[in-house]
Amino acid sequence: MNREVGSANLYPQQFQLELISRAEEPQFDQLMQQHHRRGALRKIGNELRYAASYQGQWLALLSFSPAALQCAARDRWIGWHRQHQTDRLKLIANNSRFLILPDHHYPNLATRVLAGCRRRIQGDWLERFSQPLVMLETFVDTDHHQGTIYLADNWTMVGTTRGYRRIYGGYSATATESVKRVFVYPLQRDARCILSAPRLAQSYQSGAEKMKLTGQDCVSLLDYFESIPDFRRPQGKRYRLSSVLALIAAAMLSGARGYKGIWVWSDELSQKNRRHFRLRLVKGKRLVPSITVIRNAITEVSPEALQEAVNTFCDQHFGLANETLAIDGKTLRGSLNEDDKQVQVINVVGHKSSRCYSKKKSASCR
Repeated sequence: MNREVGSANLYPQQFQLELISRAEEPQFDQLMQQHHRRGALRKIGNELRYAASYQGQWLALLSFSPAALQCAARDRWIGWHRQHQTDRLKLIANNSRFLILPDHHYPNLATRVLAGCRRRIQGDWLERFSQPLVMLETFVDTDHHQGTIYLADNWTMVGTTRGYRRIYGGYSATATESVKRVFVYPLQRDARCILSAPRLAQSYQSGAEKMKLTGQDCVSLLDYFESIPDFRRPQGKRYRLSSVLALIAAAMLSGARGYKGIWVWSDELSQKNRRHFRLRLVKGKRLVPSITVIRNAITEVSPEALQEAVNTFCDQHFGLANETLAIDGKTLRGSLNEDDKQVQVINVVGHKSSRCYSKKKSASCR
């Protein structure tokens, strides 16, 4: 290696920062597995990999992956609601790996490589995945590092993790992992406003907003729907009405639309998730209701009872009780009540949740 690379006057233009190609990924994983303390990271979801090189030789390797599903320190700093978190995590990337290869620990190299990635990652992310990016995050293990590189690059430490380890179906009951420092870097000044806004700006949306429900949320949905009167005859019932309604609500809260969309979402549930909805058990397997059953439940159930149950669930789980309301009304043309007055329909809708709080009919003067 040329001695100029190891000098204190190493400038960004003296090394090249390039995206890793598909053909280079095996070499990238091999070096990470060999030299990084946590080894190579399996690709899950959207990921960008960078290499800083000089005269064809790699000096440093970085990877940016999807954001952590849960991080209390980050979430407090952003200030978003749980209903927004799942759908807006795609606007955040996690610097999941950063490796300076052996024999290349030159002065200022790490901060200059990190700064180079910051400056180009928004454009690369948008080009590769057709999604905007507004913020970066990373976690630093305090048992081995202090995050000096990130502090030198003006990242903000927003807190620490609590040491819980992610396991199948959730998180461990006790703290078994080492505590990590949480660093964030807004890629634009209004990043926090974008992420915590009641409504996500159109330019940052990719499809309908969604929220993720836990197994416990699904169980509680049934409890809220138990009080809804069952309109069906006793003969031929195969599914509890509360189970069907909970399945419909969970599917729609997760982004499903239309009878077929709800059925497809339901049909893709695992047996474990179907058990949460207490679906019908036949020969050791839990079945999902047909499109006809789903359609009948939606069209025949009492709208008032269903609205009250859903509103109560959302208030208690997503904190939507104190939001700004919009009131709108229309006069139904050609409609007269028994007092010979035209009928008006008044709607009350929440700005933050887009949910209908009330829909009432009233009479106006002719």
